[in-house]
Amino acid sequence: MVDFVLYQRDYCHLCDLALAVLAEARVPDFDSVWVDDSEDLESRYGTRVPVLRDLRDGRELDWPFDAAALTNWMAATQDPHGRHSPFRGNDDRRE
Repeated sequence: MVDFVLYQRDYCHLCDLALAVLAEARVPDFDSVWVDDSEDLESRYGTRVPVLRDLRDGRELDWPFDAAALTNWMAATQDPHGRHSPFRGNDDRRE
């Protein structure tokens, strides 16, 4: 199962740029969903595409983003209290 979905459009230059950033950031497998195929998705994402959604916690990253921002966003984890932390593992900086 994939953890990420990229919402995009056909023939979308920004979506092509987002795909290049995902490759540069070495995003693991993800699904692409075209908002043009659904009225619901069109109303939700129509003016926002491309949008990357983390299926594990529902967070979304709207364009524009670069590889560094994307890497930081992917590394963010949710702690048991529902707060997002940009740190993984046993890091002394964690609150």
